[in-house]
Amino acid sequence: MDHFTYIDGELCAEDVRLADIAASVGTPCYVYSAATLERHYRVCDEALAGMRHRICYALKANSNMAVLRLLARLGAGMDVVSEGELRRALAAGVPGERIVFAGVGKTADEMRAALAAGVGQFNVESEPELLALDAVARDMGLRAPVAIRVNPDVDARTHAKISTGKSENKFGVPIARAPQVYALAAGLPGVEIVGVDLHIGSQLTELAPFEAAFRRLAELVDALRAAGHAIRRVDLGGGLGIPYVRSNEAPPLPFDYGAMVRRTVGGLGAEVVIEPGRLIAGNAGVLLARVIYRKQGEGRDFLILDAAMNDLIRPAMYDAWHDLVPVAEPAADAPLAPVDVVGPVCETGDTFARARSLPPIAAGDLVAFRSAGAYGAVMASEYNTRPLVPEVLVSGSRFDVVRSRPTYDEMLRRERIPDWLA
Repeated sequence: MDHFTYIDGELCAEDVRLADIAASVGTPCYVYSAATLERHYRVCDEALAGMRHRICYALKANSNMAVLRLLARLGAGMDVVSEGELRRALAAGVPGERIVFAGVGKTADEMRAALAAGVGQFNVESEPELLALDAVARDMGLRAPVAIRVNPDVDARTHAKISTGKSENKFGVPIARAPQVYALAAGLPGVEIVGVDLHIGSQLTELAPFEAAFRRLAELVDALRAAGHAIRRVDLGGGLGIPYVRSNEAPPLPFDYGAMVRRTVGGLGAEVVIEPGRLIAGNAGVLLARVIYRKQGEGRDFLILDAAMNDLIRPAMYDAWHDLVPVAEPAADAPLAPVDVVGPVCETGDTFARARSLPPIAAGDLVAFRSAGAYGAVMASEYNTRPLVPEVLVSGSRFDVVRSRPTYDEMLRRERIPDWLA
């Protein structure tokens, strides 16, 4: 469920007309619903009711400071993968102990920053990283709380570019080698073992891969405890998918996921950590755009938008589906016709949809890409020297710009021509 609905013939975010946002902010722009973000967080929380658990929102999905503050006020922890994301989480009011630091390539400087912030857990992905973290922690007179990320070699049956749990992926240590890595960690004075971590991929649309991975994790926890390791936390990562409306994907409900968590790892008596990102933010946002031209081509029509692949790269990068709807509600019996939806960037890859069946849409009309709240604005760029897309947060009948669109002068001032080229 989200809070983007037609009211009196106009698509609205909660109680605000998207047309009013477009008139005030311009297009393209991202629009987020605070009510949807809050509801999705609470659904995740309720799915694990009765178990000791923590929800650490994955910043990589949407790291806007206003979104983070909203979730922090609900009690969310944060899953970060860089010093920049760590700084965002702290600035949004998340205490260090509610932050998990993940990522395969943590630098010594990032480790120092995270240790200084008192993060609650490092998800360590390799032996070299473990040794580096131990050295940094000892140098600071601290012990780093560690969960080793294991790779269970489970096919998540998702897009190849977002699958992370197969043996050929770069993430984690092979689960068969985990006992040796934990034995190494136990002998390091700068490291404190607190748990086990895994994450097998993103946008999973069935529970079977999760269940296979979590059962392997439970077996590992039993073996590690038998070897004398105090495993008090299991970090299950994220990855539960969202429905992209007409893409024919029907992911399981969070409550079904929660029931599966109980039957696989619920008997371990450990605190359960999950790290949802897309599940919370994906359907809480839309990308609002305007049609520049409707062009008749050879055997096909094109809608050319003011939004481009630099604003929403998922269709170009992942062949991702985003439902596209007109902001002015079409008649129930409006005829549908196939049209290619494209942006203005000079690349054929700047295509959002091919032969998409849409009602009549003309130049000047506003359209909205749904399910764009995750991996939209965070992956945006200024390719073609196009200003970075702004972000708007709606709450009830009010809206605020939470990231502004830079001017061309602001963009150019970030660069300088050296004196020898003057």
